[in-house]
Amino acid sequence: MMRRIRKAAVIGSGVMGSGIAAHLANIGIPSILLDIVPEELTPMEKKHGATLADQSVRNRYSLEAINKLQGQKPAPLVSKQRLSYIEPGNLEDDLHKLKTVDWIIEAVVENIDVKKEIMRMIEPVRKQDAIVTSNTSGISIEEIAAGCSDEFSAHFLGAHFFNPPRYLPLLELIPTSRTNDEITTFMKAFAETTLGKGVVLCKDTPNFIANRIGTFSLLSTVNEMLANGYSIGEVDSVTGPLLGRPKSATFRTLDVVGLDTFLHVAQNVTKVASGREREVMTPPAFIREMVDKGWIGAKAGQGFYKKQPDGILEINPHTLEYERRKKLQAPSVEQAKKAKNAREKIKMMAAAEDRAGRLVWAILKPLLLFSAEKVDEIANEIQSIDQAMKWGFGWELGPFEIWDALGVAETVTRMEKEGETVPDWIKEMLDKGFDRFYHEDSFYNQGQYELPAVSEKIIHLSKADKLIMKNAGASLHDIGDGVALLEFHSETNSIGLDAIQMIRKSIVEVEQNYQGLVIGNYGKNFCVGANLMLLLMEAQDDNYPEIDYVVRQFQQASAAIRYAAVPVVTAPYGMTLGGGAEICLPSASIQAALETYIGLVEVGVGLIPGGGGNKELYLRQLERLPSGVKLDLQPIANAVFETVAMAKVSTSAEEAREIGFFSERDDWIANQAFIIAEAKRQAIHLAEKGYRPPQKRPIPVVGETGYATMLLGAKALKTGGRISEHDVKIADKLAFVIAGGRVAKGAYVDEQYLLDLEREAFLSLIGEPKTQQRMQHMLLKRKPLRN
Repeated sequence: MMRRIRKAAVIGSGVMGSGIAAHLANIGIPSILLDIVPEELTPMEKKHGATLADQSVRNRYSLEAINKLQGQKPAPLVSKQRLSYIEPGNLEDDLHKLKTVDWIIEAVVENIDVKKEIMRMIEPVRKQDAIVTSNTSGISIEEIAAGCSDEFSAHFLGAHFFNPPRYLPLLELIPTSRTNDEITTFMKAFAETTLGKGVVLCKDTPNFIANRIGTFSLLSTVNEMLANGYSIGEVDSVTGPLLGRPKSATFRTLDVVGLDTFLHVAQNVTKVASGREREVMTPPAFIREMVDKGWIGAKAGQGFYKKQPDGILEINPHTLEYERRKKLQAPSVEQAKKAKNAREKIKMMAAAEDRAGRLVWAILKPLLLFSAEKVDEIANEIQSIDQAMKWGFGWELGPFEIWDALGVAETVTRMEKEGETVPDWIKEMLDKGFDRFYHEDSFYNQGQYELPAVSEKIIHLSKADKLIMKNAGASLHDIGDGVALLEFHSETNSIGLDAIQMIRKSIVEVEQNYQGLVIGNYGKNFCVGANLMLLLMEAQDDNYPEIDYVVRQFQQASAAIRYAAVPVVTAPYGMTLGGGAEICLPSASIQAALETYIGLVEVGVGLIPGGGGNKELYLRQLERLPSGVKLDLQPIANAVFETVAMAKVSTSAEEAREIGFFSERDDWIANQAFIIAEAKRQAIHLAEKGYRPPQKRPIPVVGETGYATMLLGAKALKTGGRISEHDVKIADKLAFVIAGGRVAKGAYVDEQYLLDLEREAFLSLIGEPKTQQRMQHMLLKRKPLRN
């Protein structure tokens, strides 16, 4: 039987339940959001004459949760239009609707008795073969289903989402001893492909993998802070990006999670823990006191940190008074900031003899030892622990990858000199000659290196490709089946002349020897735009012929993508800004990741797009017009002008479609790891259909009158004091380009004419002192300057 999930139900409309429903809506699965029926009216309901029998009252909790989704940050929905996918309901009137769903997700309060009661309610009404999962952060899955029938239990397992469900990749799947293997296999594949999750199979132990390791690490850090006199802010200044972890580091992370929630998670383990784990997992008294006072973090307005109009305060754990936030100053901190990657930073910090280095080693040592001690108990292999910490906590390196970065043998020697007991299996590993946990694409497991199970939807460039050509900015690879991949690999994947030249060379190569080209990579972001530093340096040297040459080359590369004889498919994800967007817009098809933030943002540094972006965005808006119908072009020009002038950036691939960056020939997938394989599939599909590039056609424009209309809006903003004189100058240039210059309304112009207008405007703006000030400010401060 082909199993599909067409519709779901989520029981529990709290933060997690509503977030899960929102993510289902994001990927196009409708759901019913159920909660309990209120026992009394609110003052507002009484004011409006409502009764407890009214449906709006009975569905109050789910309705409130759905409404809150619209204002939450980060946004749980990829588009507000997705709200229609969530149906409100309650557990008394709508329980029978569970017969219509393929997946029932329990996401109620972390209380075993409540969860067991929900299972008792579900079992009689669910349709046969419907999958049931519990979203618990650490309660025994076996115990939740203990009183259920064998048929129910065969379709039941734990599915622990991490908050927020849209953004954190990790999904821990926890089958019970009675879960059907086919159900586990299906849910893993479904979660990876459809939900876009990184799935880790866990054993049914308290807090599973990520929270077990993460909570231990967090509390170890708290204990070290108290034992050696560090402050909250000092710890966070070292335990964030310097250790390859999110900026929220340790205590800001706990504030986001909520201290009350954190204590509950810790208590799951203290009931069964012993020895060092029990000692570490017992939260310090000051945290319990903070919870008693209601200082539980971001949702309460204060926790370890408290935001004030004049800055951020940190709590003193000894006095529970708020003080100015501090940062740890040490030579190793400044040295590590210059390191190239997380591995180098961690190794540098852990080896340092200063105050910061001692803190880092004191934090990492118990993490590594604890992870090694718990492998067999909580996971199937070391890779699961590393993946869980990276996908669930946002770490760049998992514990065993950190250990490799530090050097396993050297670290073991240091630990034993300090009186630590290292697990026997690690010493045996070293005795057998295995000096790393990871070797090439394999990981160490029970006396040998083992290849992980790899999805066919992931293309690993390190082993699957053949290098065709390469320069400093990009590489062209053969990824099989007659498809080549152009990969940017400069710092932040910015576009310089070397990358532009590789685009043109690559297209010549694929037109001769391949059936399609994919432009994509596996960096942090697809492309953050042009190399701003090089452009600024050339402008400050008055080297305008060189800038003109680079812009011409970029425009020609964009045209080469559009008119290539074979399909060019782009695979954007993450930040796809400025020049990155200009690479995507002319492609035969965009196959994006759901989390794609695309925009033409050049006005933020005092410029307008120079690589054909204005023209390409305008053409994409024209594509939306019904063929053979003459419509007013002014609203189209206005929309493009507004998008570029306001530097609009989509908050998702779905919103990119609404704004106009994506069209009907484009698509997105939820799992970013599959993006190159999906783009390759689309390139093959287009080639097999007999792909033909678009023909060059004259482009209708709004001309001088349309230019005046667009500029009028900018001048009105200047009169109202909302933009500066220089902003008006930029808007003037942009409007002139989009309007097609000084031609009549409805005139037809060719593409090169529009590109010439664009290039002239770009060159004139980059020569402006105020634009150069904006460029320099962006490079130094990483935020726009309004001058």
